[in-house]
Amino acid sequence: MQGHGNVGYGSANNLVLAELASDVHIVMNPDVEVDADAFSALLSAFAEHAEVGLVAPAVFAPDGSRQYLCRRYPSLWVLFLRGFVPPALAQRWFGGTLAYYEMRDRLGDGFVAGVPLASGCFMAIRTALFRKLCGFDPGYFMYFEDYDLSVRAAREAAVAYEPAARIVHLGGNASRKGGDHSRWFMRSARRFFSRHGWKVV
Repeated sequence: MQGHGNVGYGSANNLVLAELASDVHIVMNPDVEVDADAFSALLSAFAEHAEVGLVAPAVFAPDGSRQYLCRRYPSLWVLFLRGFVPPALAQRWFGGTLAYYEMRDRLGDGFVAGVPLASGCFMAIRTALFRKLCGFDPGYFMYFEDYDLSVRAAREAAVAYEPAARIVHLGGNASRKGGDHSRWFMRSARRFFSRHGWKVV
């Protein structure tokens, strides 16, 4: 499709919604490299877990370290730590808080159902569910549209983590990319919390 301009991440993904004829729909950023067996692992997860509607993969950085992109519901305090406190200091003083938010206590080499939030850098969702939810909320230009979709999806089906599906994520640190990105981030955060509930700490 052409001629739409930059309509935002969610709205751009929604452009294909009316034409989907698949059982499973993949949302994937261009800064992602997918393991050869990832898609078959995702399809197996859906086949083996009828209650699951959305699946997130295991995510790794280019250096092989694990990225914990499945998250618990965020608080304003956690977002402040991640966006405005130098990472080394945030880890030193509030490492436990950040680790809990990143579900480091649950995410590893085993399948996990009941994930609160999945990252839009890569997610697989049953097409029927994606259509029922009317895709992403177009009110988000960038950031938090994946969290919003996760919350809405979890009301209809389980959101899960499948470690056998592996990807390498080359991007990240959205809130540290400069003025425009910070404004988009804060505007989307306000929309997300206003819709789903504010959490301070």
